[in-house]
Amino acid sequence: MDTERPDIEVINVNKSFGENHVLKDFSMSVSKGENLVILGKSGSGKSVLIKCIINLIQPDSGKIVVLGQDISDLDQDEIDKLRSRIGFLFQSNALYDSMTVRENLEFPLRRHWTREQRQKGAEPAVKEALEDVGLAHTIDMMPAELSGGMRKRIALARSLILKPDLILYDEPTTGLDPATAREISELMVSVQEKYKATSVIISHDMNCIRITSNRVIMLIDGRCYANDTFENLKLSKDPKIREFFD
Repeated sequence: MDTERPDIEVINVNKSFGENHVLKDFSMSVSKGENLVILGKSGSGKSVLIKCIINLIQPDSGKIVVLGQDISDLDQDEIDKLRSRIGFLFQSNALYDSMTVRENLEFPLRRHWTREQRQKGAEPAVKEALEDVGLAHTIDMMPAELSGGMRKRIALARSLILKPDLILYDEPTTGLDPATAREISELMVSVQEKYKATSVIISHDMNCIRITSNRVIMLIDGRCYANDTFENLKLSKDPKIREFFD
């Protein structure tokens, strides 16, 4: 059993918006190198939880420790440094349409690299990130020239370029055809194997969850309702769990 401290610890977190109690005494942990999927219905609080983890939203109560740091204790500079260790794959990809693939990947480097790193040049890092997603030939293309699956891969390459310790995936296969969705899911597993990065994946795509997850947490009624492997949850007789598999 791994005795290392988890990369993410969420402890008794509560978050409400008016009368809407989104997270209710929610707790979870994510081990180093683990792919954890958070599964829940639309509006169940998955995105709120992710935003709490990266300190875009502050919980009403509870504690969140990310990569060994209690985020409530950090000032803005420390939060920015912590976020530089986190890759985020947005559902919309969030590529800059006016920039080439190369420029999109260079953007986080310009923001987070030291002057010495920038002087060495971004080209090797850009090429490695593109090779990781199998799209080295797209380096000088514009996002509009790419298919939906290719844009998703480029967005993943950008999230990897700083070699993050933690990657957050927001519905990574939404809008993709089944074959492309499977390719992206398998790519996420390859990323885990190469970088040993810890990942939190929000997804409704049961095939993606089956392929990528080491463990699944079901967020129901604001709480961690179930916490198990995909295969074990699939065998559950609990009607609230069965809803997602039937």
